[in-house]
Amino acid sequence: MDEVTHFLATQDTLGEGAVWSPQEQALYWVDIESQRFSRFFLPTQQCETFEAGDMIGVLALRTTGGLVMGTKHGFATWDFASRQLTYLTDPEAGLEQKRFNDGAIDCKGRFWAGTMSMQEPRHPGEGKLYRLEPDRSLAVMDTDFILPNGIVWNAENTLMYVTDSETKTIYVYDFDAESGSITNRRPFIFTPDEPGVPDGLTIDDEGFFWSARWGGWKIIRYDPDGKVEREIRLPVPHPTSSAFGGPERNELFITTAWTALSAAERQSIPLAGDLFHLYTNVTGTARTQFPG
Repeated sequence: MDEVTHFLATQDTLGEGAVWSPQEQALYWVDIESQRFSRFFLPTQQCETFEAGDMIGVLALRTTGGLVMGTKHGFATWDFASRQLTYLTDPEAGLEQKRFNDGAIDCKGRFWAGTMSMQEPRHPGEGKLYRLEPDRSLAVMDTDFILPNGIVWNAENTLMYVTDSETKTIYVYDFDAESGSITNRRPFIFTPDEPGVPDGLTIDDEGFFWSARWGGWKIIRYDPDGKVEREIRLPVPHPTSSAFGGPERNELFITTAWTALSAAERQSIPLAGDLFHLYTNVTGTARTQFPG
């Protein structure tokens, strides 16, 4: 346990957004800056890469087949037959230095995703949190972010957790599953002195949180009260996201990036951007799919 292994030499510029498909026994993830995403079938060890022609910050499975995505140019669906994106809505059209980043599907099939500025320095209020309904209507849920990132819910679907990388904070909201409303935002985990920033977020069946630490060379597992339970060290500095998968749902797949490295650093850390793997002593639940 806790022994990370090198899983796949993907060399993603900015690997992100790991999602497990239990039906296919396959892992999906994106390479944001390369405008592509990949699918790896665990039983056959077959890997496919798809050129999307747009920056994909986050993807999720659809119940009708294909994918739903948050991209640089708004929400879109992907059809595997045509290998094309179909755009649904772009709430920040005309803002060329903005793009969608991370997100997730809630228990009622709503797609939540945040937007971020691609220009630095970033400023408060530039990041916004959106909710796409299965009927494809859209709502702005919060505007007080700098760089919104990983999103998860507790097992009871009464709390929603949203990462803001720039402030080194994971926030928690009270969540109403029926209406999809969020209230009473407050800091849950605040890590001002920890190297790196919190990135992708997943939750296991024990209610513990796995936060990828961009620039920190590790993934941190927090208990339900927000206390550090363990740290998983990695041989690369920029882990970005993780997802539970495998036949027993006890395998953690970890995406990474090399985009922030200098040429010299990239030469000395050749595994940066690859996919990593960890057998754990816990399981993770399958993510909800988008019915729209």
